[in-house]
Amino acid sequence: LVVVRLDRLARSVSHLLEVIEDLTAKRAHFRSLRDPIDTTTPQGMFSLQVLGAVAQLERALISERTKAGIKAAKAKGRMPGNPGIRERRPEALARMRSAQKAAYGARVRAAVQQWLPTVRRMRPDHSWDDIARFLQQRGLDWSPEQLRRAVKWMVAEGMADAALLRKSPPRLPEDRLMTLVAGIHSSNPQLTLREIAIQLERLHERTPRGGTKWAPSSVKNLLDRAKRNGLLSEA
Repeated sequence: LVVVRLDRLARSVSHLLEVIEDLTAKRAHFRSLRDPIDTTTPQGMFSLQVLGAVAQLERALISERTKAGIKAAKAKGRMPGNPGIRERRPEALARMRSAQKAAYGARVRAAVQQWLPTVRRMRPDHSWDDIARFLQQRGLDWSPEQLRRAVKWMVAEGMADAALLRKSPPRLPEDRLMTLVAGIHSSNPQLTLREIAIQLERLHERTPRGGTKWAPSSVKNLLDRAKRNGLLSEA
């Protein structure tokens, strides 16, 4: 990822570090044309570490100012926070829940095209565990419960079919392996069958017959099944 200046990408040092951490997890690099930040060079990584120290100092100063402000308010007889929430007023609690629901909905909608097509293709034939693992192999950090909750919200808002929430059928061991192999392939389509086999061995995954050594032919069989089940395109 290349930007002209850091302020074109991030709102703060902490936000910048979060973005770069996400890029690193996806095996991508970052470079700013007008700043000494280039994660492909030792000098750039050093500058990034300096920014990390600055971010830590920034958080410490904010925390210190917040605590000082709360202490000063208490000394004047004022309590921090929303009085309505503190006193458990029904109307204030209702507004808070409404705001939380709206914020959650905004987060779900912001990334919906990254995961909903996969859910529509796999549910209800596959479990939430399978789908979450498939998405994780593609670099998307979803737990089964987070995924189920997001789909439940989409259904409640009329943005997804209620059939997605139906109970999935009992899962066979090979179904889980098929989903895992499809996820590895989707995360990096350039991997050879042998390279996928090596990854499965590193994950200590047993073969369909219970062995510890994976053959490329076993990987191919699972990939072919994944294509027939719609997890992968036929191309």
